Amino acid sequence: MTTAQKNALKNYWPDYGLEYRQDELGLPKEFNALKLEIGIGNGDALIHMAAADANSLYLGIEVHEPGIGHCLNLIRQRELANVRLVMHDAVEVLEHMIAPATLDRILLFFPDPWHKKRHHKRRIVNPHFRELVYRALKPGASIHMATDWQDYAESMAAQFLADARFSNEGNAAGYAERPDYRPQTRFEQRGLRLGHGVWDLVFTKT
Repeated sequence: MTTAQKNALKNYWPDYGLEYRQDELGLPKEFNALKLEIGIGNGDALIHMAAADANSLYLGIEVHEPGIGHCLNLIRQRELANVRLVMHDAVEVLEHMIAPATLDRILLFFPDPWHKKRHHKRRIVNPHFRELVYRALKPGASIHMATDWQDYAESMAAQFLADARFSNEGNAAGYAERPDYRPQTRFEQRGLRLGHGVWDLVFTKT
């Protein structure tokens, strides 16, 4: 970690961090919606979305301290009051901290593809994750996933297309246009210029 990231964890975590616990979170009265991003990286997308949507509380989950430290600095610099961070495993957060039917949106941007076939079992999107997503979303709320690995996109699409509890917001293959609220990363823009693909998938709880 950089010195700035260490200082952010020390000085800003008490204001914007939530310790993992096996108690369900409540939505503060000043916010109209609760939106969850899983795997925020350095927090750029989370900050972009939160800055444009002040009436929603954004909860970001990340396990790596440098990313949390970077995001804390961004929150402080932008003076955002609608972002909270949890530094813990996302599946356990969904299992224990998120009450049923409370999330207005789940965001999963560019999760680790575990591209080697023998590692596919480590991918976060699996039947258990899909059950947790269904439990956590409000009726009519959506999960938005994005990946630059085609076989992972195909796997995610197949899982949600086969589940009648979710409505596909994309084309027949399960792929949607990138919603305006999701910013493009520099890495993504470079990949697109080189002809690499990016797949967005949006499924709504029926």
